[in-house]
Amino acid sequence: MRKRTANPADFGRVAVLMGGWSSEREVSLWSGEGVTAALKRRGVDATAVDADREAILQLRARGFDRVFNILHGGAGEDGTVQAVLNLQAIPYTGSGVLASALGMDKLRGKRMWKAEGLPTPEWLWLKSEADALAAGDVLGLPLFIKPSEEGSSVGVTKVRSQDALAAAYRDAAGSNPLKPRAVLAERYIAGGEYTCAILDGQALPLIRIEPASDFYDYHAKYIANDTRYVCPTDLVPTHEAELQAMCTRAYELVGCRGWARVDFMLDAKGHPWLIEVNTNPGMTSHSLVPMAAAACGIDYDALCWAILETTLEPAASSAVQEPTR
Repeated sequence: MRKRTANPADFGRVAVLMGGWSSEREVSLWSGEGVTAALKRRGVDATAVDADREAILQLRARGFDRVFNILHGGAGEDGTVQAVLNLQAIPYTGSGVLASALGMDKLRGKRMWKAEGLPTPEWLWLKSEADALAAGDVLGLPLFIKPSEEGSSVGVTKVRSQDALAAAYRDAAGSNPLKPRAVLAERYIAGGEYTCAILDGQALPLIRIEPASDFYDYHAKYIANDTRYVCPTDLVPTHEAELQAMCTRAYELVGCRGWARVDFMLDAKGHPWLIEVNTNPGMTSHSLVPMAAAACGIDYDALCWAILETTLEPAASSAVQEPTR
């Protein structure tokens, strides 16, 4: 049984890690500002820390007792920061080292899900522009080309024509020729986009996402005001429960803990296709986890408190328990 508390002093001094140096820095700052304000309103001794490498290494020396990690992407979400926090024996929100690394790596995450019998769209690992051109023949058009280890739809292109494949590959691979990003092509699934927030192992109500643009890109996620979110959905309750169970299974297989968000598509026949798991989801005014929590009566401040409560258990390591089948 996880320890619960009504006393903010039980958390000690809390560092809200935000910002960082990934391509998702701006979104992380927005999330961190909201989380810090919410925790302070609940009486928690919370301090916003705009994270750089030195600041993360000095958290224990600065007297922090635990971390609310709201870094998005890069080292803050791929297991690197989690390993540093483990070495300092500082409890933190979210998944440990291994789950964070798997969640950030779409290629390996999809391989695991497929091996375990969970549905995910067919994909190809692209190592060159020639591979991207071949992907159009194998997967058909349209398709998605995306970096394997980025979030917030950074570098993602929906490709509709053969002559756009090479440029999409270059965009996904990034501008550093000495360290190109791993890239995958993914079969396009025509249908509705959904997400399932999971808090302390429990699935929250599903959200259907209806962007005004062609797909749920960075602008639709964080800037546009015309993206429509439907929660509760109009799914049959038994179908929604099945989808929640699938997402919880996907979360468990990756080894997630604390909280996360699993994104999937429903095709025209109502069949689900897992897209990715986000181990440090957004907590901005446009974010989906607060929206799902609100649908079951958990306001933003209470949600931040509940996420922080998950750090009160002793298991603050990267160990992954094999989920029961």
